Amino acid sequence: MSTPAIEAYKARIASFIKGRDPLPVQRQTVPTLTQLIAGVPDGKLRERPAPGKWSVAELLAHLAEAEIVATWRYRQMIEHDGSPLAAYDQELWHRLGQYPSRKPEESLLQFRLLREANLQMLDKLTEQEWERCGVHAERGPTTVRDLVKQIAGHDLNHLEQVQKIVGQ
Repeated sequence: MSTPAIEAYKARIASFIKGRDPLPVQRQTVPTLTQLIAGVPDGKLRERPAPGKWSVAELLAHLAEAEIVATWRYRQMIEHDGSPLAAYDQELWHRLGQYPSRKPEESLLQFRLLREANLQMLDKLTEQEWERCGVHAERGPTTVRDLVKQIAGHDLNHLEQVQKIVGQ
């Protein structure tokens, strides 16, 4: 199942979080995004930095919908240890979710609400629940703890992209 491209992605995302506690990273993502886009004109938020690259508005929509996926995966893993975790086609979700036309502030609100719910749940997990796992269709076995790290690395990757786009 794992390919060199998937292994490269995993390594890149892991490099963002290396040496950092993933929960504070996840807690800080929404406030950081809020600060980064404050006062930025809508046109700038919708501007793609290069052909084929997503705008800030698209990145915010992606983060919101990726948090939907994380919400489901966490709960499946905790409830059904060893459960299969389907991959998803982010480009298809981009098209179906009409990311370019989504309002950035609405995507950020959706992301904030989902993230808060996930963090509240994670704060209540037992040590055993942190070690429950799922088997990702592309990335293989992963624990809840692993997924929290992966999501934090994903956050940092996209925060860096947003910073570059808005010039901060």
